[in-house]
This record gives sequence, C-alpha cells and structure tokens, in this order.
Amino acid sequence: MPVYEYHCDANGETIEVVHSMNTNLSIWGEVCYVARIPLGDTDPSAPVRRVITSPPAGHVPVGNSKLKEKGFTKLVRRDEGVYENVTATGDEARYMKEGDPSTLPHLKKKIGD
Repeated sequence: MPVYEYHCDANGETIEVVHSMNTNLSIWGEVCYVARIPLGDTDPSAPVRRVITSPPAGHVPVGNSKLKEKGFTKLVRRDEGVYENVTATGDEARYMKEGDPSTLPHLKKKIGD
C-alpha cells in the first residue's frame, strides 16, 4: 500500500500514514486513527491536507541537455575503458579514458556545499 503524509496546521505536525489509494483522510482524528497514534491535545476535527512529497514512481526520460543544465554528468560506455561524457561542458574532455586522470569530468566545479 502507498505511504502518504498528512499535515495539520492546527498543531504543525506531519504524519506518515499507510492506506489504500481509495482512502482520503480530511481530519486529524482520521489520520491518528489510521496511523494508530494518540490524538494529543489537537481537536479531532482539525482539517489536514495531504502533502505531496515526491512524484509517483515511474520513468520519465530526461534528455542529456536537461541533465547538463541541472549540473549532472552522464557517462556512456563506448569501448573497453572508454566512456563518452555526453554532458561535457566548457573545457571538459568529451571522452574519459581509463588511467588518464586528465579526462575525468570536473566534478568539483559541479558539486557545491
């Protein structure tokens, strides 16, 4: 069964709940009942809303240009020990060769704190 998150503005809590896709919880009391947690001091009729935490699972193809735009590096194996950097930017080598550190992608330039 899917896992959903519900947020209650009355108490600021977000609760993870497992239920079928056909179930729709709308108040704090329902969420607590399904999650098997105590109501606490919150009014059982306080409204809750489902929080969208991530898109539904599925594969959505993303083009190389989008990956490059977002700062990702995509390597495609072309031969034994040879990979093509299809998202190469600026002065990055287009082909990465085993044993040649000068052909490695510039990951330090793409990764930040």
